[in-house]
Amino acid sequence: MNRRTTMTLTAMALLCLAVSLPAGSAVAQQKQQVSFKVPAENIKFGVQQNVSVGDMPNHILRLFETHATFPNNPPVINGLKLAEMWQRGLAEIADGAGRTSSYYLFVMENGDKFFVRNVNVIQPATAGKLTGTGVGHITGGTGKLATIQGIVRQLTTFDPIAGALGDSQIDIDYSMGK
Repeated sequence: MNRRTTMTLTAMALLCLAVSLPAGSAVAQQKQQVSFKVPAENIKFGVQQNVSVGDMPNHILRLFETHATFPNNPPVINGLKLAEMWQRGLAEIADGAGRTSSYYLFVMENGDKFFVRNVNVIQPATAGKLTGTGVGHITGGTGKLATIQGIVRQLTTFDPIAGALGDSQIDIDYSMGK
């Protein structure tokens, strides 16, 4: 198998694993869903560093941090308004395809938080841009979100060389434990 096929199959296996792991005790709880779009103008890179691997053209390791804010009409999760969303991770990209392992931090207006461990599959999109399709499970929370459980799905377009982000779509399926 070539390197691209191996990376894509590995990333898909990780996505399947991430979806299946958190099913446990959340099955009996009332599930809720929140879906929202984060416009590109509300997402900024904080840290970004590309390192060329050197074994072939366009093969990079990428360390990154993104920060999103919700100044207008913020999404509401368990009755709390979302104020900020941080993503911190590491990507491996070769010729426009690859994978990402990252962590999300969702911060509500009252300071409560919840955390997500996420994996992405990266694929070429249009005109030098890439698309990241990810899924992760909620690993915990604080305050009124201390018992949150569930899955977060995400779709983002970006250009790792130019350091530019497009709009992101976020879908959260969650329940609150007892």
